[in-house]
Amino acid sequence: MRSSQLAQTIANEITLLITSGDLAVGHHLKSQQLADRFGVSRSPVREAMEMLAEQGLIEQKENRGFFVKEPPSTIVERVQEDAEPFEVVNDYQRLAEDWLMDRIPAEVTEQMLRERYQLTKSQANDVLMRAAREGWAERKQGYGWRFLPVAKTPAAFEQIYRFRMLIEPAAMLEPEFQLDRRIIDEQRRIQMRMLETDIQRLPAERLLHNGALFHEELIKMSNNPFFHISLVRVNRMRRLLEYRSRVDRSRTVRQCQEHLEILDLLERGEIVEASFVMRRHLGGALSKKSPVAWSWSQQAHEKQLAEK
Repeated sequence: MRSSQLAQTIANEITLLITSGDLAVGHHLKSQQLADRFGVSRSPVREAMEMLAEQGLIEQKENRGFFVKEPPSTIVERVQEDAEPFEVVNDYQRLAEDWLMDRIPAEVTEQMLRERYQLTKSQANDVLMRAAREGWAERKQGYGWRFLPVAKTPAAFEQIYRFRMLIEPAAMLEPEFQLDRRIIDEQRRIQMRMLETDIQRLPAERLLHNGALFHEELIKMSNNPFFHISLVRVNRMRRLLEYRSRVDRSRTVRQCQEHLEILDLLERGEIVEASFVMRRHLGGALSKKSPVAWSWSQQAHEKQLAEK
């Protein structure tokens, strides 16, 4: 992907954050924070912000940086129609696809990837750093990179959900568990907005992100950082398979309703019942998503046999 294409993709992602309310009017956009969020260098982020400033979506204040403006409706409609989710396109997705389909070895060098995907050194680094953040790649000691077999198979996918069924309900029963009104209110706002408009208009990646965020924010209230760290890591690992599957938007409606049910129980102080409903919620998600993973695995296996 050329730098301008990467910048356009980041610009679309920033626009989605603004139009969905994740970045409020007046918010100060910081290059390094956005670069960390998207797993890229600051250069394409700054290019993306300059593009959005030219379109009038954000404004650049002298010696202060970039700030979110009220988005004109014409810009919002155009970008929403054209926007592609950052996580599922470009060379990152090509690399993930090749790894899932066993087209590349488990250990590679940056030079090998640069030649295979025609990347610059900076682009190759951005792709590999994102893979590392998602939990399926790591830098080898000395030289090269190693890809990890996490969430690469249906069995691993199910194991992740069963792990979540253990830790997320248990986190609510921790002695230090304490309701955080900010988290409750923010997650209720996001879930309500999804039910009202977002499920039908947002890209699949954004819906998956919002779903993962709900669970990661709730588990913070256990005040046990190891629960949160573990959940964030396994959520990143499962994205490889989930991004490849078609999002069932009708199922997403039900998930949002169940999320709101859990929030209601927590607000009423019915923590044990909320823990029970959380386990039931995750069990339902596993039963719905597991066949998708198995179906994909069978298709992949058949394709590999055909290629041989």
